[in-house]
Amino acid sequence: MVKNLFSLLYSRQTSILSAASIIMATMMLSKILGLVRDRLLAHVFSPDKIDIFWAAFRLPDFIFQIIILGALSVAFIPVFTEHMENKGKDDAFEMARAVLNVFLGIFIFITILIYIFAESIISNLVAPGFTLDKQLQVVELTRVILFGQVILVLGSFFVGISQSFQRFIIPSLSPVFYNLGIILGIVFLAKYFGIMGAGYGVVIGAFLHAAIQLPLVWSMGFRFKFPPKFFNSGVKEITKLMSVRTIGLAAEQINETVGINLASWISGGVTYLTYAQHLQVVPIGLFGATLAQAALPVLSSERARGKIEEFKVTILTTLHQILFLTLPASAILIVIRIPVVRLVFGASQFNWEATVLTGATLAFLSVGLAAQAISLLLVRGFYALKDTKTPVTVSVVVVILNIILSVYFIWVLKLGVWSIGLAGSVSALFSAVLLFLTLHFKVGKFDINLVAAPFLKMLMATIIMGVCLYIPIKLLDQVIFDTTRTVNLLALTGLSSVFALSVYVILVRFMKVRELDTYVELFKRIGRFQSKLKSKEILPESV
Repeated sequence: MVKNLFSLLYSRQTSILSAASIIMATMMLSKILGLVRDRLLAHVFSPDKIDIFWAAFRLPDFIFQIIILGALSVAFIPVFTEHMENKGKDDAFEMARAVLNVFLGIFIFITILIYIFAESIISNLVAPGFTLDKQLQVVELTRVILFGQVILVLGSFFVGISQSFQRFIIPSLSPVFYNLGIILGIVFLAKYFGIMGAGYGVVIGAFLHAAIQLPLVWSMGFRFKFPPKFFNSGVKEITKLMSVRTIGLAAEQINETVGINLASWISGGVTYLTYAQHLQVVPIGLFGATLAQAALPVLSSERARGKIEEFKVTILTTLHQILFLTLPASAILIVIRIPVVRLVFGASQFNWEATVLTGATLAFLSVGLAAQAISLLLVRGFYALKDTKTPVTVSVVVVILNIILSVYFIWVLKLGVWSIGLAGSVSALFSAVLLFLTLHFKVGKFDINLVAAPFLKMLMATIIMGVCLYIPIKLLDQVIFDTTRTVNLLALTGLSSVFALSVYVILVRFMKVRELDTYVELFKRIGRFQSKLKSKEILPESV
């Protein structure tokens, strides 16, 4: 039995949907634990205290996203895959070790600099709206989280190696253990160390994130070797590919920092914005990131073999699969934003005002939810083509737009924290359009009818579904359910959502949206308990 379990965990997923299904299932568990983590924070600490925790994440996450995630998301998987196909596994692992050594060294060096200058950076750039006491607490917590991020570097490179071999189960479980570590810190350490206990939980989670993956990469042949080597042709290639993307990542991280900066001037604003973002990214992560992540190795392989027509089919098929799931998710979060926030964060320390402000921010963020999700796929399409300049140019333009809108809404119009969400959605929609148009011309043009027809059908079904969700929510809330009780609130949102989703399914079936058949076939295969999900993906007949 144990042998069969390991065989399943180490198995290779052979289609985009099968891989995405694995990632989606484990990511759902991770997101649930992430929401449990947020609920525990809201139960133990007030929004002002939680502000400290999320502000402390900004600097460590900033450097991690730019240095490590940039290399992994842009270049590592395509280059590693190409080395395996052209030069063999041993050469690919030699390249991976050199890349890990170089980027881990860079990360540690910058971490030391930030550790030293954290106080100045926090007080002037990250959270200038905080009091001096809160700023000092952010500095102390930032230094703890930095140590955890160093460990997280190892786990992140293990993810890249495993996914290059199309093993997705263990890498997808690693964020589950990361969140579990933070939860352990909140539950067992917060009572002794306060908000610092959650920071210690980050270090525990980072260790678990790496440890859970080591047996898998070891079984595939990866080994640490000493003395470490830093020179390899792959390092140069990855550095070249990610050099431009680093500018885009830096712009995006500056954008996030500006959001925290602006929110820090509003009491509890950092918490409201962060919690709204956490709710919004659940469907983006489940339905957008999973499919885009699973598509990257396939797209990279198709590009390497010169199969551009197959590449275009993969892009269109995956794009419609993402829209099929994210459009109704967006409508649900917009319509039942308050019940969702109450169910997830409704705790003694999280009052009605906090609920309303978080809900409003969530609604405006959700307008651009589907656009953010498909942008993840389109960007990976460029990465597979080894084009980092185009998505970076789009990213920089979009970030500038978002910062201008956010500053204008907060400082000029004096709007609430929800306006940062509105600025984000406007920017996300603009980004998706620009990315699609540039990829459209780069690959020799898609068939616009094949792109637009399914999208318009799904959009129409989503709008009708939203109306069908709003009406029962209002009627049942006023007539039948006492929503001051959690059980009644859960029943109200559950029944209304099931009804609305049923309407959506009926409409897309009536309009012959083929993505429905794709997911129905996938669920049938899941129901038959196959050890490997090999969903038959229904592709457009032409491109």
